[in-house]
Amino acid sequence: MIIAGLDPSLQNFGMSKGVLCEDTGTFNLTHLRLQTTEPSKAKTQRKSHDDFNRATTLRKAMFDFISDVDLVMAEVPIGSQSARASVSYGISVGLLAAIQKPLIQVNPTEVKLAATGNKTATKAEMISWAIETYPDADWLTKKRKGELQFTHANEHLADSVAVIHAGVKSETFQQLLAFQRKVSP
Repeated sequence: MIIAGLDPSLQNFGMSKGVLCEDTGTFNLTHLRLQTTEPSKAKTQRKSHDDFNRATTLRKAMFDFISDVDLVMAEVPIGSQSARASVSYGISVGLLAAIQKPLIQVNPTEVKLAATGNKTATKAEMISWAIETYPDADWLTKKRKGELQFTHANEHLADSVAVIHAGVKSETFQQLLAFQRKVSP
């Protein structure tokens, strides 16, 4: 079963994908993608037009990324603390609602618990967990003083991977597996 994990956001949309062996429960991470968008610098462009363009970019990237998957798992954001954050929240939820594939929703606490066992895990702890769990994945790196280092942007990719781990543990996924086993010869 090919599964995608999504960590949606207006500026940094983390996506991961891999194959879950239903018999053993092992997950093989095959793809990572970070789709970024930046606010337009044009003074003449309306903010709503800019938001629409950014949402369109994210939609295209997301639909392309999930085109070959059987199941999507996504962290659904919860609330916002500012008007701008509300825009990101609305776009993120709208993008997830547009997915025409089976979708399992998880929340940020479930994601952190699935990865680290700590519901208040830091971004650095999430990145460390993901890189240690999948050291051969195509993580984002940057050369600093001649040394290759992982970037902070990996937090969005790490979260998308942890989304899959949380989704697989969910009651919804377990019910889906049980149903599939019943109907498959």
